[in-house]
Amino acid sequence: MERELWRWDAVDLAAAIRTRRISSREATRAVLERLAAVNPALNAVTVLLADQALAAADRADAAVRRGDALGVLHGVPVTIKENVDQEGAATANGVPAFKDVVATSDSPPVANWKRAGAVIIGRTNTPAFSLRWDTDNELRGRTYNPWDRRRTPGGSSGGAAASIAAGIAPLGHGNDLGGSIRYPAYCCGIAGIRPTLGRVPSYNQTAVDERPPGTQLMSVQGPLARRVRDVRLGLAAMSARDPRDPWWAPAPLVGEPVPRPIRVALTVDPGKQGVHADVAAAVRAAGNALANAGYAVDEVEPPDVEGATATWRTLCINEMRHVSQPWIRKYGGADINRSLDLTLAAVADVDLDGYLKALALRSKHVRDWTLFMERYPLVVGPVSTEPPFEIGFDLAGPERHAEVSRAQRLLVAVNLLGLPAVAVPTGVAAGLPMGVQVIGARYREDLCLDAAEAIEAQHPVPTPIDPAT
Repeated sequence: MERELWRWDAVDLAAAIRTRRISSREATRAVLERLAAVNPALNAVTVLLADQALAAADRADAAVRRGDALGVLHGVPVTIKENVDQEGAATANGVPAFKDVVATSDSPPVANWKRAGAVIIGRTNTPAFSLRWDTDNELRGRTYNPWDRRRTPGGSSGGAAASIAAGIAPLGHGNDLGGSIRYPAYCCGIAGIRPTLGRVPSYNQTAVDERPPGTQLMSVQGPLARRVRDVRLGLAAMSARDPRDPWWAPAPLVGEPVPRPIRVALTVDPGKQGVHADVAAAVRAAGNALANAGYAVDEVEPPDVEGATATWRTLCINEMRHVSQPWIRKYGGADINRSLDLTLAAVADVDLDGYLKALALRSKHVRDWTLFMERYPLVVGPVSTEPPFEIGFDLAGPERHAEVSRAQRLLVAVNLLGLPAVAVPTGVAAGLPMGVQVIGARYREDLCLDAAEAIEAQHPVPTPIDPAT
């Protein structure tokens, strides 16, 4: 009867529930059964909300029968990352000391998805303090990549990405300060969007203090999914106004037309610092797909990727050093503190004058990219210049830490710039998923998603998959 509903996309589920071809309870029960079958091998969903989800599904079905106005995600099962507030759940953020920090209200992304009718089936794993590109912590344990247990599922939204890739839910919430949506999407062979700053509102009632300025400018909330059209749907639902976020902007989801053919800057090896052959092939495959779809693709470098990356490091790592470090040292375990040691050792400490100069320099990088995007509205390049890393990569020592930082250079540059970017798969190489990111101008998520769909149409990835053993 359920026709393997756990395989369905969110768009299809929403349409079938709305027209009563299936019920939300059927869809929810199907993904809960899939969760029971595969999550023990992944440890992706760390807080199961089965009873609450089935009750919400029943309410959703009753609303359909009454003929109520329905949201775009009405009755669709989703997951929420454990680092944002969800009423009645702990905002544990991978830290044992925070396991009883229970939220009394929903954060804006959760509230917006609930208003759109989504059914929350569980909460997904994140590294301690959400500060690693790997997902492991002392409270919940390790999340495994469904493609290869020896490889990271990415971080910090690794639980969300692994669960989506394995068919636990069609849509999941994540957030991205240094690639935490795009890198897990890349590692697990799914899609995800880092929206423009201000597109999706954010706020945690459980937070003790406001975040420092650079983090406010570079951290965003966004959806992950197996298919780009589901990312688009999840973003539309997530981006509704919330007065608790002063950064939120009332920008339209679809912008003004741009001249055709749309020009794309293809950067295979950003900053010419080296790229793995499989990654280079993936970027060129994406470029070919876009050319076949009518885009004008040039292999050309965007402005000063290394400079933008260095500015991101100066701001983000020094805010970590001077603001977050006492909390991490006090409440974090051995691995997060080892990772922190390596991170801080690699980035020079700066005084207030140095910090303010870096904050001011951000405007130059944004201006240079904005001018570049007058000619090239889209930039396509690697998420990481290496295939998904083997687990333990960020604890291996200074030399490996430097290699990892170099591989993630375009990933974090986008955070500094505050631009939207979609991670989209391009295929599989040596048994591991490959993919690219499509970067657009501010508030042009629509152009990024359109291009990502064009790539996806020519390079489908076979998710959902059964977890590797």
